[in-house]
Amino acid sequence: MAEIEIESLTLRFGGLVVLDGISFAVEPGVLFALIGPNGAGKTSVLNCISGLYRGGGTIRFRGQELGGRSPHDIARLGIARTFQHGELFADMTVIENLLTGRHARVRTNPFAEMLFLPGVRREEVRQRAAVEAIIELVELERFRHVPVGALPFGTQKLVGFARALALEPALLLLDEPSAGLNRDEREDLARFILRIKHRLGIPMIWIEHDMQMVADLADRIHVLDYGRTLAEGSPTDVLNHPDVIKAYLGGGELTQERMSDAAASRPQP
Repeated sequence: MAEIEIESLTLRFGGLVVLDGISFAVEPGVLFALIGPNGAGKTSVLNCISGLYRGGGTIRFRGQELGGRSPHDIARLGIARTFQHGELFADMTVIENLLTGRHARVRTNPFAEMLFLPGVRREEVRQRAAVEAIIELVELERFRHVPVGALPFGTQKLVGFARALALEPALLLLDEPSAGLNRDEREDLARFILRIKHRLGIPMIWIEHDMQMVADLADRIHVLDYGRTLAEGSPTDVLNHPDVIKAYLGGGELTQERMSDAAASRPQP
């Protein structure tokens, strides 16, 4: 069964149609890339899944309907996401930011926390151990006690990525995690994405503009254009699709060559 199924998803703001009948499904363990030109509606899809927007149609996660649920309830079901601009707490350390991502996993109550009972102390140890495991997974050890606002932009993006993982998600939504990163940082990010996929088996819906990364990493690609589905399939098929090339990068022989090269360079199983 699919982890998440989206059927006929629509979204309108007044007379503006943002999403127009989008449908797709993501299978367990699949890295599902959502691509398209700026304004195609990619982030709006993630906002609908995570409960920030209320659209029409159906969104089912592991058989449960998400329509009408709050973002907090959806997070408790195991759906975590990153944001394009990090949305971190600048004055808090890396560890403290990751602990905020554990909110849905905390097993105490305000009264016990106020008295700092033994169960609260044990729970804090458990939560910090979980955070340390994530810090090790994405190699942030040397930054654990540094305020996030003092970190370089690329490292801040990685902290946002790690905070989403701290939820222990069953589904991870990645909103342009490589935007603004240099080449070395993108290579690190690609390594961490593959590590999560193969070590943890978490399915991901990944918005990305770097076609080389998409060709190298994605299992399937879904292309949006002006809120509608343009194509879906394997990276090789989609990146060589003439309508995708025209809509995404404007067409032309050079564009065709760039997209075809990205698809051809994909490592074969």
